[in-house]
Amino acid sequence: MDSSSFSSSLFACFVVLLVFPPRSVCVDLSYNVPEETKRQFVIGNIAKDLGMDVKQLSARKARIETEDSGKRYCEIKLSSGDLTVAETIDREELCGTRISCDLSYELVMENPLEVHRIIIHIQDINDNAPRFPKDKIHFEITESADKGQRFRLDEARDSDVGRNAVTGYSLEKNKHFILNVHDAPHGGKYAELVLEKELDREEQKEMEMILTASDGGSPQRSGTAVIHITVLDANDNVPVFTQTVYKVTLAENTPPGTEIIRVSATDADEGPNGEVTYDFSRISDKAAKLFSIDEKNGKITVTGEIDFETENRYELGIQAKDASGLASTSTVIIDVTDVNDNPPRIILKSINNPIPENSDPGTEVGIINVQDKDSGENRQIRCSVQQNVPFKLNPSVKNYFSLVTTKALDREQEPDFNITITATDGGSPPLSSSMTIHLLVSDVNDNPPVFEQQSYSAYIRENNKADTSVCSVRATDPDWRQNGTVLYSLVPSDVNGAPVSSFLSINGDTGEIHAVRSFDYEQFRNFSVRVVARDNGSPPLSSNVTVKVFITDENDNSPQILYPAPDGKSLMTEMVPKATLAGSLVSKVISVDADSGQNAWLSYQILKSTDPGLFTIGLHSGEIKTQRDISESDNMKQNLVISVKDNGQPSLSSTCVVHLLISDNLSEVPELKDITYEDSNSQLTSYLIIALVSVSTFFLTFIILMLAVKFCHRRKPRLLFDRAVAVPSAYLPPNYADVDGAATLRSSYNYDAYLTTGSRTSDFKFVRSYNDSTLPAEGTLRKEHNLQFGSSMIMLDVTGNDDEVGVA
Repeated sequence: MDSSSFSSSLFACFVVLLVFPPRSVCVDLSYNVPEETKRQFVIGNIAKDLGMDVKQLSARKARIETEDSGKRYCEIKLSSGDLTVAETIDREELCGTRISCDLSYELVMENPLEVHRIIIHIQDINDNAPRFPKDKIHFEITESADKGQRFRLDEARDSDVGRNAVTGYSLEKNKHFILNVHDAPHGGKYAELVLEKELDREEQKEMEMILTASDGGSPQRSGTAVIHITVLDANDNVPVFTQTVYKVTLAENTPPGTEIIRVSATDADEGPNGEVTYDFSRISDKAAKLFSIDEKNGKITVTGEIDFETENRYELGIQAKDASGLASTSTVIIDVTDVNDNPPRIILKSINNPIPENSDPGTEVGIINVQDKDSGENRQIRCSVQQNVPFKLNPSVKNYFSLVTTKALDREQEPDFNITITATDGGSPPLSSSMTIHLLVSDVNDNPPVFEQQSYSAYIRENNKADTSVCSVRATDPDWRQNGTVLYSLVPSDVNGAPVSSFLSINGDTGEIHAVRSFDYEQFRNFSVRVVARDNGSPPLSSNVTVKVFITDENDNSPQILYPAPDGKSLMTEMVPKATLAGSLVSKVISVDADSGQNAWLSYQILKSTDPGLFTIGLHSGEIKTQRDISESDNMKQNLVISVKDNGQPSLSSTCVVHLLISDNLSEVPELKDITYEDSNSQLTSYLIIALVSVSTFFLTFIILMLAVKFCHRRKPRLLFDRAVAVPSAYLPPNYADVDGAATLRSSYNYDAYLTTGSRTSDFKFVRSYNDSTLPAEGTLRKEHNLQFGSSMIMLDVTGNDDEVGVA
């Protein structure tokens, strides 16, 4: 911005400040931008140029307005304050052949209202190539033409201006003619064909040369035409116009076909050399669509729609040419006058809708701008508001008005208003227009959100994936707009010592609750959280609800075998008397499952056995019984591979090996050390010596006791053991909790067990179950297994919280 324009702006601001001291500040901003610039091109930064914070642009609703509501070629980005190109600008379409091409806009800001004038200078680029009116230029030159005779050529047209317009001509090299280029009175350039060497019709009747017109742009553009010369006799007079400049006034909206003016030129020659034809030598693309000329009589007529608001002045170059090609030019200037053909236009720039019912009188409701494309008195506008509403218009800067309240509003009496604004211009006859604004009165925030349910219950399977949907809560608020917009959040709390945010998250807009991590049913089964629904009122109102989350079980734990111990920990061998009958209980597999429900229902199966037909196992009890009577031919050592499988989907399983020894006396099994513990040779020898001494000492007593046992307990054979031993506590898991009355140990079992003499492993033996009943679903979660060894008792206690094995 130069110093003179800045001084003028300061003076204009001073005058405006005197007239409207509290309302407006005027600072002119001037920018240069090339035409054909792409969209989003940054022209300048308005906030920086005005010396203001960019945040004020949004706060004050800054916007770009045109003075006549014409097409908007630029816009402002409130986030950065940049003035950018909104539509590609074509300078030729916008300004035609005018050297200066400017766009005028207004920067409007509110609170307080402030208007700045923005001038954008459109700079021409070289986007148009010169072109001749005709592709071929005809001349008929007599062979008697003198050397140095000049023949004016058609002027090339270029829609660009300045250095991008036509700057020179060049002629294809030949032996008869050269080219002279001259500056035209209107500022362009034209060329003359100069005869350098006399023509000889007998030698050459016709000739053609290429004429090139070039502009001064970068890159340079050019156009060509062919000069066709026919050698004739002499023609020494050019047409002469009656006026060098024709001026005419034309009212806008003149209908097509109306004659504007008739130009005239005379030629002193006779015959064909004196016949004159007319054409445009210089005309813009826009004017070429509005005017035409009759080549015979020079009559210029209207062919398009004349609009004062689009263009108020046209300049046409006219050429008169005789039959032999001699020509002269003249200029026609057409001034367009205004007609009151545009009614005022009411533009609602901003509106505070709805307006709170507690607004004070004088509150600004909206900004109105009134525009009229006409000029002079036709553009003088008066505005008014109907009388039956509590609103009025206060005039502000230029054609801006503020719509304000005149008294307090009461929504309970009138919830809305229809405000009619009328604008009338000063034309004759006057034109008017009106606009109706529907204004709502808003209420206060007096209703909290209400949940659809008093509490919510949600169920989710354990081992879930993160971000799994748990449930959705919903609350409604009968208030209006932001007062009725509900946002959801979780009340901060702890679940099992961890913050609730590590377990659940909630979508603040929809109320959808998602799991943040995977849950484990065996760690905890349910928890509760509080959800708060808060509206966007001021002050905000809220309510809360309890969401109970229940975790359901999945089959993710394999059965754990308590007895016998897994391979590698302890190798226990149970002895089965040779006289054992079919159906006798010889051992039992005890196992538990940390899952619940059907996932903890266990079934037992023999996968492999030394003698497949000798033993069977209870499907659900795990009791190992004989299928037939034991015979002397049966293998003394019996190994059973047992599979324990739960009822989950898919099911999980574990296996164990049960070692049985069919014998009435350990002395019958000298190789017992192979299926018992692997001791050193010295230890084995010591044990064998002790066993032999014991057998020799108590042999008679042993025989009497065995006969007594077989006689008294024919249906329940028993073995006598030296001593009792407790089931190792390492066999039992630390915690197997019963879930919903569906524990893995359902029944109470009573077993009589006996020790044999010489049993150095002190293994115990289940012989017969005294109680096969199953604990009902509603029964206690305490299970007891009584293992009786003569006068001793082993108690296996498996409860919902602890599993204990003791010896009594």
